[in-house]
Amino acid sequence: MDKAAATALSQDKVIDITTTGRRSGEAHRIEIWYHRVEGRYLITGRPGPRSWYADLVANPTFTFHLKESAEADLPARAIPITKPQEKARLLSAAPSLQQYIGDDLDSWVQGSPLVEVVFTDGD
Repeated sequence: MDKAAATALSQDKVIDITTTGRRSGEAHRIEIWYHRVEGRYLITGRPGPRSWYADLVANPTFTFHLKESAEADLPARAIPITKPQEKARLLSAAPSLQQYIGDDLDSWVQGSPLVEVVFTDGD
């Protein structure tokens, strides 16, 4: 990963991701926020079903598109985080999420999608 991409990962918030549709097999690109917590990169959303999450569970390989301070298409793999205790710890530790979670952490733990992003070499 080049220096510009590494810098963007440390400071940006908004990205696009391209997933592979679980039913269609087609590429789907959406805009989403990511969060840095404990040296990890996470993607989550408000409680409720999310197509991007279902796609990543079915096919965890995706593209993480930087687009704010730098532009880069980074191959990645999603690792769903499903253990309630770990979800609670990570969601609570994300400063960028606190305005949304408020005092509703239990709903977020029970109903929000959460994946860790692991950058790959495209393999």
